[in-house]
Amino acid sequence: MSEVHSVAETATAARDLTAFQHRILVILSERPMYGLAIKRELEAYYGSEVNHGRLYPNLDDLVGMEFVEKSELDKRTNQYELTDDGYEAVLDSLQWTLSRFVTDEDRAEVVRDLVDEQL
Repeated sequence: MSEVHSVAETATAARDLTAFQHRILVILSERPMYGLAIKRELEAYYGSEVNHGRLYPNLDDLVGMEFVEKSELDKRTNQYELTDDGYEAVLDSLQWTLSRFVTDEDRAEVVRDLVDEQL
């Protein structure tokens, strides 16, 4: 995690993200991607077109918040990668969601099954 942000500051900032920004972080938790690949993943999730005018300003905001790092693949293509703070933001969201969803052993088993399906 960056020296600039404490864990509490990162969690607070992450909790203020829009759902769209959070989806970007989750997508990047798989692997670094270039913008159009992120766009395709979002379009698959939403089932509709995602405009460049929506995607790139949000990516720039996430870079500015230090949740995503941007690097140049070539003169026309940027690659985006989750930072340690971005990774912590995704984990914080998962932890919060699970703390609300897993209320008994039956629900815990549902989550275990979902995790097992991904492995």
